[in-house]
Amino acid sequence: MFRLRSTLAVIAAATGLTLGALPVAQAAEPLKVAFVYLGPVGDGGWTFQHDQGRRALEKEFGNKIKTTFVENVPETADAERVIRQLAVDGNQMIFTTSFGYMDPTMKVAKSFPKVHFMHATGYKTAANVGTYQTRFYEGAYLLGMIAGKMTKSNTLGFVGSFPVPEVVRNINAYTLGAQSVNPKIKTKVVWVNTWYDPGKERQAAETLVAQGADMLAQNTDSPAVVQVAEEKGVHAFGWDTDMAKYGPKAQLTANTENWGVYYIQEVKSQLAGTWKPAQTLWGIKENLVVLSPLNASVPADVAKLFNEKKKDIVDGKLVPFAGPLKDNTGAVKVAAGAVMPMNDLMGINWLVAGVEGSLPK
Repeated sequence: MFRLRSTLAVIAAATGLTLGALPVAQAAEPLKVAFVYLGPVGDGGWTFQHDQGRRALEKEFGNKIKTTFVENVPETADAERVIRQLAVDGNQMIFTTSFGYMDPTMKVAKSFPKVHFMHATGYKTAANVGTYQTRFYEGAYLLGMIAGKMTKSNTLGFVGSFPVPEVVRNINAYTLGAQSVNPKIKTKVVWVNTWYDPGKERQAAETLVAQGADMLAQNTDSPAVVQVAEEKGVHAFGWDTDMAKYGPKAQLTANTENWGVYYIQEVKSQLAGTWKPAQTLWGIKENLVVLSPLNASVPADVAKLFNEKKKDIVDGKLVPFAGPLKDNTGAVKVAAGAVMPMNDLMGINWLVAGVEGSLPK
């Protein structure tokens, strides 16, 4: 400090300025980044995993950024209020992390054209709004393959949240993966009409076990399904995050997201002044979809097949939604030798052959 002030004194004497009049460099303000979460950060699933991504941001950029989040935001008019307030508070980037935030995000974005918004799992964009989602169905296909190999009842269970395309894709991929190794497979679905309600998720899982399912998967956010599997002596797959601690015997692997790789990319482009409103769709190849380590109970031949097929997905040799594909009414949806167009897959609203029941209205 003495040396610095001595240097400043020399400059002051040479320029005729007083020491107090010398300009002082201002530290750059950190980039303010906000997140809107559907559930609590401790849900053990979707929101927890997004918050792990936020923490990865803080670790990567340190004091160059300042993050904040609002949890337990319902997909109602309340979401617009929360998003708008975050923009008013000076956040330059806002990540809205659930499908139901799409229209509120678009409305607020119109009022704040200099703020950059990223919406998870949606399809609407603007000059300052991008979207991001995963090819999570790749992981779901691999889970189904394990289930098809290890089931004893040939009945798979799936706890569904809402009949939106991302959930329908995962149910279908799970079933297709199982059918690829076991054509006798059928999948039962119980819809709970919520993303996060441990009580409803538990009841749905218990219903599926009572109906003969010995392999459970889910597109809901709590570990309740894995806990039920552990208690009932059947198998399950973690979803969004590794849920092995809730079912060390039950969980065979987990289909998880590494949101940090995406969040780091977006913030890096914002800091560099190169951000553009992209529609990002990453999967296993980009390390956004990550399968957790296999349970030791998975037979060696199944583990070998799992690893081979995972590599085939990364290399583009295996495409889960390749024809021939029929829906569960028998109608041909994808012809033999064809691949389902990505736009059709992103808007899918039908269940593949082998899935029982129909989509709720």
